[in-house]
Amino acid sequence: MKTTTKNTLVIVYTIFAIGIFTAVLVFEPSREVFKELSSSHAYIMGFIKFALLATAGELIAASITCKQPTVPVKIVWRFIIWGLIGIWITFMMKIYSAAVGGLMANELLPGGNSVFLKALYTSVVMNTTFGPTFMAIHKCTDKLLELKAKKESASLSAVITGVDWTVFVNFTLLKTVPLFWIPAHTVTFLLPPEYQVMMAAALSIALGIILSMGNRMKKSREDENNGNTAS
Repeated sequence: MKTTTKNTLVIVYTIFAIGIFTAVLVFEPSREVFKELSSSHAYIMGFIKFALLATAGELIAASITCKQPTVPVKIVWRFIIWGLIGIWITFMMKIYSAAVGGLMANELLPGGNSVFLKALYTSVVMNTTFGPTFMAIHKCTDKLLELKAKKESASLSAVITGVDWTVFVNFTLLKTVPLFWIPAHTVTFLLPPEYQVMMAAALSIALGIILSMGNRMKKSREDENNGNTAS
């Protein structure tokens, strides 16, 4: 694919993905259809929301890292994987919200009927249990696709050892979870249920930027190690 065409496709897709969900929020008729579909077909809509928006996040991440519009390897598989993750997250968000609500109702968590505290508890519990699992699995699928694209061994051992777990723990878990994901998902759980999964999917755009920052940190570490080895 020619570079100019690739650049155009990256820009068009990203604008389309973000624009279509912006239109849902802005225009009343489309908003009502969206709410109805999200209620009656939660898992299908979860797939669509994450596949579209999280893939846009992948494109943004790759483009920031490479400093030009870039298509990540195996982009179709990434689209499918994000869709499946969307189904998983739709399911888990309902579980965590219902569980925290039950704990508060039975006075096993303080706060009574506080909507804010319910959202905060749900976000904290989800991001400190399910969140790391989801992010680790996503790291592994990324590495799997990368190895496949390079036609290298894509065994379980190669995938696991290929992930930079130091950056994952130090940056993703210890920095982004408390400083970004917990506050962002607290806001998410304050929204009406039909908008929560879309908000979580929209945060994938932020995830794209965060991933690009993580990739730059990894590259800096590699450059530093190479420099130390050379000296």
